[in-house]
Amino acid sequence: MMGEFRDFVARGNVLDLAVGVIIGAAFGKIVTSLTEDLIMPVIGFVTGGVNFTNKFVLLGAVPESYTGSQTDYAALKAAGVPMLGYGAFVTAVISFVLMAFVIFQIVRAANKMAPAKPAEAPAPAGPSEVDLLTEIRDALKKA
Repeated sequence: MMGEFRDFVARGNVLDLAVGVIIGAAFGKIVTSLTEDLIMPVIGFVTGGVNFTNKFVLLGAVPESYTGSQTDYAALKAAGVPMLGYGAFVTAVISFVLMAFVIFQIVRAANKMAPAKPAEAPAPAGPSEVDLLTEIRDALKKA
């Protein structure tokens, strides 16, 4: 069983997949930082100082025991207050679009660098069905 596992892990596809997952996770962190630390502050500045991470709609009452700010999304969420955090969703959508665009550009560049596939040669011309049937008929007549 260990030999089979070693052969499975040693296959190129598994190692390539593992490297891809690790690089993808690191790339995801970069895109998240780009979105949260660079793009969203600029969008907030353009929209007059709006902080999208704190944009939410309360769906229920805030517990009486809660003593934090009524506008702190993270604290309200930690307190278990039901709410729709549309600001965090907008941030996640922007992050996804950025990541999808970058991956599209990478695949596009890789496709341009890959050697073009040679055109397939046409199938060799052989005898037609009529020719083959004629040969079979002639062979049967001789027999």
